[in-house]
Amino acid sequence: MSEVLFIAGEASGDLHAAGVAEELGRLRPELKLAGIGGARMKAAGVELIAGYDEMAVMGFMEVIRHLPRHFQMLDEVRGRLASGRVNLLVLVDYPGFNMKAARAAAAAGVPVLYYVTPQVWAWGAGRLPELAKTVTRAAVILPFEEQLLRGYGVNAVFVGHPLLDRAGDLPSKEAARASLGLSPARPVLALFPGSREQEIDRHLDDFVETAQVLEGLIPGIQIIVSVAPTVKLDEARCHYQRVESESFTVLRAADAALCKSGTTTLEAAIADCPLVVAYRTGFISYLLARAMVKIPHIGLVNVVAGREVAREFVQDALRPSDVSAALVPLLDEGNAERQRVLAGLAEVRSRLGTPGAAARVAAMASELVP
Repeated sequence: MSEVLFIAGEASGDLHAAGVAEELGRLRPELKLAGIGGARMKAAGVELIAGYDEMAVMGFMEVIRHLPRHFQMLDEVRGRLASGRVNLLVLVDYPGFNMKAARAAAAAGVPVLYYVTPQVWAWGAGRLPELAKTVTRAAVILPFEEQLLRGYGVNAVFVGHPLLDRAGDLPSKEAARASLGLSPARPVLALFPGSREQEIDRHLDDFVETAQVLEGLIPGIQIIVSVAPTVKLDEARCHYQRVESESFTVLRAADAALCKSGTTTLEAAIADCPLVVAYRTGFISYLLARAMVKIPHIGLVNVVAGREVAREFVQDALRPSDVSAALVPLLDEGNAERQRVLAGLAEVRSRLGTPGAAARVAAMASELVP
């Protein structure tokens, strides 16, 4: 039986890989699907050989502490690829691990499909020659990536952003608020402090303090916090209403959002929710990132736009007084700054392609499996 091996190293990759696995299962039900991932991949028919929670760390120092398990899992993947039973390796994001897996697959003669490729536009082009050597096909999700990667010999195709597949049936603001038990008449601020424990540790207190400042400025404001199923919030640190695994509903209910940098900023664009971007990491990680990052913005919504659509507050600039001041105009329906941000978000949405990314990637995978 032909086997397709998936590797997703975190929650977002698990979601994207699951979409591909589900579509591939429809196209090629005779294929065996196995991999490293999470509950969504398992529900989509993937036999898990390990969980992504054993891999999902961030920051340079954090990664170093997890290197022993990282290399153990890599050895397991190499052994599986060398066994001859894997006919295709599908990699989803997570370049620190997946680039090594791609090398192992190339050495074993196994074709590689890389979905959500490394962000070489942020970290420089050093990985592009290796991508060209080890990756058979690349399915990219940002519009400028296809031309960039093809310029270095990578067989890349823009498939559209997978978030669009989840946004096909967004609720109205009224319906979203009703489902969350929120008043339709009072403003709503949504907090997205992160989906990993390290992000929560570094963002939550400042995000909560920002909300408290706004409570003093805007009487009656409602605060909701979007949380990932992989993290737990300390009640003593955050007493606001929490909503698990319903980010689009939260964004549709909100008048504005405070989001840590990452995919959530694109979710806000799709949900048409004005936002402010904030991010803080460890001191050493930040210094190294400053030396390596090649782009002026960190929020994906700004990267896609090519300019600052959403205000960014990074590292020491993440001060609740300043962040709350940036959020106040976004919570005012008639404010010119809110209208500027909304216009920018509409432009970003238009650049993300059309729904159906998972089906397109599954079709590419099917072509690569005999």
